[in-house]
Amino acid sequence: MKKEIIFVMFIVLFFSQSVFALTGRQLVEKNKKLNSPDTVYHKVKMHIYKGKKVKVKEFELRTKKYDHSETKTLISFSKPSRIKLLTHTHKGKDDDQWIRLSSGRVKRIIFSAKKKSFVNSHFCYGDLSSRKIDDYTYNLLGSETVLGFKCHLVESIKKSDKKIYDRMILYIRNCDYFIVKIDFYINSKLYKTLENHDIRLIDGIMTPFKIVMSDAKNINRTELEIITVQYNLHMKKSNFIKEALR
Repeated sequence: MKKEIIFVMFIVLFFSQSVFALTGRQLVEKNKKLNSPDTVYHKVKMHIYKGKKVKVKEFELRTKKYDHSETKTLISFSKPSRIKLLTHTHKGKDDDQWIRLSSGRVKRIIFSAKKKSFVNSHFCYGDLSSRKIDDYTYNLLGSETVLGFKCHLVESIKKSDKKIYDRMILYIRNCDYFIVKIDFYINSKLYKTLENHDIRLIDGIMTPFKIVMSDAKNINRTELEIITVQYNLHMKKSNFIKEALR
């Protein structure tokens, strides 16, 4: 009887481990399936730290999902300038981006410019567009405790040259599959790191109220402080067209 019990326990352990041993791609898919709203409104304060200097900017972010698997996002600065950035995310092709400069001129962001700094911060234009699962391959590297959370480490490697980063390391929380940290690599070297802090559940949506993008040496950084959060508000389609930037 004792041998039979041990054998049964072994079978249970074997199958339970098989069921829950997710691949890197499966973990990313779990993250993508987390609750997300139809529309997003954020009021954000941006702090840019470079050496001893700190610049403060304020902007509003509006995002709207569309039935045909597209998402449109408008970032509108109120301080110190009136810059606007409009991003159209498409299924099966690259995103479109346009910027309205403080002069009022509107120009399209081409791929070669997506590595450039956005409003002199540590975010670039490419960071403000979408990342599609099928554009990368994934490897599960192991686990680690990061920012106080037990996380899966998933390596994400680009398939196409039309991506800014060669690879990324995603730190996905074991408890809910939320990404708390991303390491970005260019030419096999760590380029910068993003961290999500003060994560709260707002209307069923996990929301980081502080987002930090720092350089590879962790000396200079940009912090985004979320002041206001509202989900699933009514938003007009006309607010998200290129002509609205003028």
